[in-house]
Amino acid sequence: MLLQKKNLLVELQNLKQKNSSEENIMRNVEKILSENEAERDNIKNTIASKSSTIANAFHFEQLESNLIFHIDDIKKLCINYRLRFLDSFYFKNPLPEEAISKIHSLEKTHQIKIQGFRIMAPAELFQLENYDDPLLFAPIGNDYYYLIHKWGNDINPLREWYMKPFKTMGNFIIFLLVISLLIATIIPSNSLGKTSEGTLRLVSFLFIFKSLMGISIYYCFWQGKNFSENIWLSKYYNK
Repeated sequence: MLLQKKNLLVELQNLKQKNSSEENIMRNVEKILSENEAERDNIKNTIASKSSTIANAFHFEQLESNLIFHIDDIKKLCINYRLRFLDSFYFKNPLPEEAISKIHSLEKTHQIKIQGFRIMAPAELFQLENYDDPLLFAPIGNDYYYLIHKWGNDINPLREWYMKPFKTMGNFIIFLLVISLLIATIIPSNSLGKTSEGTLRLVSFLFIFKSLMGISIYYCFWQGKNFSENIWLSKYYNK
């Protein structure tokens, strides 16, 4: 008589029944999952709370070097793209579950409770005090940060260019000079009168530049706006 083939799943289920009851197994699994859920809830509460932590005791050999960034590099990127780098307490959108999973995994690997989370994102993604792709960081110490998770869509590559005029005061003045020059150049010659065209275009340029500068200064004071190099760490919206 030929030996009957074994169904491994059936064999495994038979062994399970011999060693423990179905009720005990389900009770143990439920306990594991509830503990895991409690840990994830603790992580979410930590992220949503203010923190003064400036360093976490990571195990150096467990860190990925390509995910470690100095504050100077973070600052430069924030200024270039007009982003904020703020405490996660101010972030108004819920973090994706994948980010929570990565934090949970890091805490188990390094046997620590990670605190002091910071997020890099456009100002509109934060619930800022009154006076958009996120990256989640945790401080290592000595102005170094560890990138935990990035989510959302990639940032528009043109953002760096259309935010360049607002990077510094010097950039903004150059921007207004260029705009004024363009406007003065396209003014029709027959509207300049009989005086020297070059002289009238120069006068028009100076008048346009003065007008744009006045309007811009008034708008900035009215809206409380500021330049990217001054606001990347600001928790106030109208700056």
